[in-house]
Amino acid sequence: MKQEAFAQVLKAVEGGGASSILFQAEGKEYLRKWRPRERLIILGGGHIALPLCTIGSLLGFSVVVADDRPSFANRIRFPQADQVCCGEFCQMINNLQVKREDYVCILTRGHRYDGQCLRSLLNGTMPAYLGMIGSRRRTEVMKKELWAEGYDQERIQQLCAPIGLPIGARTTGEIAVAIGAQLVEYREKIRKAQSEEGCLIQTDTDLKLLAALAEGGGLLAAALVIETRGSSPVKTGALMAVDQLGICAGTVGGGCGEAQVTAEARKAAGKPVQKIIEISMTGEEAEEEGMVCGGTMKVLIEGVLP
Repeated sequence: MKQEAFAQVLKAVEGGGASSILFQAEGKEYLRKWRPRERLIILGGGHIALPLCTIGSLLGFSVVVADDRPSFANRIRFPQADQVCCGEFCQMINNLQVKREDYVCILTRGHRYDGQCLRSLLNGTMPAYLGMIGSRRRTEVMKKELWAEGYDQERIQQLCAPIGLPIGARTTGEIAVAIGAQLVEYREKIRKAQSEEGCLIQTDTDLKLLAALAEGGGLLAAALVIETRGSSPVKTGALMAVDQLGICAGTVGGGCGEAQVTAEARKAAGKPVQKIIEISMTGEEAEEEGMVCGGTMKVLIEGVLP
């Protein structure tokens, strides 16, 4: 596998596009796709926005934080955000040009600002996810106000309010976790609906991993999960880069299984080598190694050449 192929993928996804690589081994083909990172727009830079920005970044979203107060909307406060905006909420929403692939969380400091943001969003393209913070009573009042004003009832029903999964969250961190879990739930449903026959399941984009494969100077190996059975820790399409020292980027599930893959990938790093190995996480083997998952997975290991 040429590192040029990964460089083309990296260039495409950094530009907001999609890309793919067709891997071939033992007479079979495996198509690994990369979708653009979904954008998470957080309207309001308050206390919940801080942990949510961190969680959103960890989940692979391109995070945008917007607030009308300079002391809240700045890079020092949100170093993990891809973009921080400051200005009037409706104007910022208009400038961001919300798309149907976006995920939007309304977390402003008051009912008035929440209403402004919600009305502006309902007048434009409906995002994949729209959530608003607030108590059940308060959010129901807001919905009734919008119905009375003539806003589309079907769109209003798509609003997740109160925001987040009902896990009994109380602290700001817990609320951010509940929101993050709901984002994952919505994203997984959408990805399943968009999945294509013949493609590996995972289509997530890890820019650091792609950069390692694209710029590794031909001293790496790629490890790609091409088949799973039973309760494996990852889905097909999970990808990892390994250099000759065993330093890794990405993951194929962690634990002893990943250690086995790493050991084999080190041998292939920078060489015209291709092999498929099978990792067993069942029965006595799993018990002896303390593995929490069962099942098996096949991993394609291939040297990445300059």
